[in-house]
Amino acid sequence: MVVTTNSRNDSPSRFVENPPSVGAVDNTAPTLFFRVGGMPFFEALVDVFYEGVAGDEVLLPLYPEQPDLVGARRRLTLFLAQYWGGPTTYMEERGHPRLRMRHFPFHVGALERDRWLVHMAAAVERTCADRDTPDGVADELMAYFVPAAEHLRNDTGLPISSTGSQR
Repeated sequence: MVVTTNSRNDSPSRFVENPPSVGAVDNTAPTLFFRVGGMPFFEALVDVFYEGVAGDEVLLPLYPEQPDLVGARRRLTLFLAQYWGGPTTYMEERGHPRLRMRHFPFHVGALERDRWLVHMAAAVERTCADRDTPDGVADELMAYFVPAAEHLRNDTGLPISSTGSQR
């Protein structure tokens, strides 16, 4: 199944300026990026994720550009592709991810974390089912997403943990 969006540019590699030329990325390494077929997988994953976010009354207000989520889609796609061994476009354009710092202006508590994980888990399940995805990829993705979502919580005070005071 092909995931489509209403964006002006639905090309499979719409977030990488020159998709065939992936620079210093070594496509002989068995990274998750290459095991899933590269950028089209991450574009589909993020498209499905943001389909859920677009209708979520808890998460959507956290996006300053909403209801336009094109910029958020692009940033998440590039970040995930880079994290999993793809092109370093995210780093080249935005520098170090600094995820906690970038998310600090937005209240991220248990509810926001859980809503984010609901949509990401659904996106992982659907994207992996719709493609010829190798066994174990969904588990590998979720093994990253669950602790990453917890790490972005900023309602717990210091030290950073899921216990403590509520904001």
